Amino acid sequence: MLQRPAFSSLLTLACLLQGCGSAGQLIGAERAPELEQHPQIRAAFNQREDRGYISPISRQWRAGEDLEALLIEAIRSAESEILVAVQELSLPAIAQALVEQHRRGIPVKVVLENLYSQPWSSQHEAELSPHQRQRHRQLRALADQNGDGQLSESERQQGDAVGILQRAGVPLLDDTADGSKGSGLMHSKYLVVDGQTVVTGSANFTASGLHGDPGAPRTRGNANHLLQIESPALAALFREDFERMWGDGPGGQPDSRFGLGKGQHAPQRIRVGSSEVEVLFAPHRRSDPNNGLALIASVLAEARERIDLALFVFSAQSLTDQLAERLAQQVRLRLVADPGFASRPFSEVLDLLGVAMADRDCKIEKNNQPLERAAEGVGTPQLARGDKLHHKFAVIDGKTVITGSFNWSPSAAHQNDEVLLVIRSPQVAAHFTREMDRLWRTADLGITERLRRKLERNRQRCGSGVERD
Repeated sequence: MLQRPAFSSLLTLACLLQGCGSAGQLIGAERAPELEQHPQIRAAFNQREDRGYISPISRQWRAGEDLEALLIEAIRSAESEILVAVQELSLPAIAQALVEQHRRGIPVKVVLENLYSQPWSSQHEAELSPHQRQRHRQLRALADQNGDGQLSESERQQGDAVGILQRAGVPLLDDTADGSKGSGLMHSKYLVVDGQTVVTGSANFTASGLHGDPGAPRTRGNANHLLQIESPALAALFREDFERMWGDGPGGQPDSRFGLGKGQHAPQRIRVGSSEVEVLFAPHRRSDPNNGLALIASVLAEARERIDLALFVFSAQSLTDQLAERLAQQVRLRLVADPGFASRPFSEVLDLLGVAMADRDCKIEKNNQPLERAAEGVGTPQLARGDKLHHKFAVIDGKTVITGSFNWSPSAAHQNDEVLLVIRSPQVAAHFTREMDRLWRTADLGITERLRRKLERNRQRCGSGVERD
């Protein structure tokens, strides 16, 4: 059985201090009946409406579950080994928890994406890309504990998560350790503890991924989730993936493997309690029938009643084709996509709405196939300014969940290091359905006025566009 996470006790204290009616319940919020958690699989969501905590970033009360506390509790529970593979780790408290265990003599190993594997405090803004410059400013704001706009040397050191790890001698490498410039992205997001516990999902270990942007208290963080799964069999599969990337580690033989260099592996099925869990580690060659898009399509094909989708990126034509087949069989669809990605030229959300958009070169994707009749139930949720819908999940007929770090895109399937999970459990599915219901209540469906104007400007500039070669 999973132990109740530490943040529940913190939440109780916070509620007492803030005057909440009961532990974890927001004042004035309608309390929904509590969903029972799967005995071995706990699902947690950082924007859940009927739970709350004091954000360590804004120091204000906010709705949601504290995913950082969940991660730190798992790290502190370790007795023999901690493996971390995550695109980005920039929260100092998580780094400090890893350092504490390292100093206890517990082996700690960390793999990061190369774009985020250097201490930010040693970088100069002038040398960074616009995206990296914005990130640098956010991390400076995170480190500025007294809020005076100036960073002392102590604040720099204590606020730089990667620097904290490096100074303590925690072994760390990135996806250039195989001698390349890096895989498409080392995009996995997981923690393995003692060969027993796996924590994984859609969230990077960052302020923006879990709590909200530093200096922007109205943000709630990108909409994300984590799963804490107790299963030695599943942990062993994650450990195998980690060891392929780790090789001999820093300073050892150049035998780390990332991207396609890891070798392609078929989905593997195990039992977690009474439930079946299927796990696939990407990427795969386009010719490999075991690729992640093929696995997703096969699960979508099982739908007989309803498909719920909450997606950050959706750019795989093959999955739109599969959804079209399900719609033809009267399967109901609810889809919410991140507003920033939904209206990009490569977005399959546009295909489902029956429209096409040329790119900046007035090119239309090759073999692009918008639906002749727009699908109902397709839209974008309302989010706080600066936040993203970062989930990558589907719920099939209320009993099967597709999730992981895997965006529904060719890049995820064929270039990036990724995790894709299929969990066959109505108990787990109920938690994701509740999150879908929350997002659905604020969704703007169909072709919104904003999208209509964007399409019109695109037509005025490009006409119908020309199919890309």
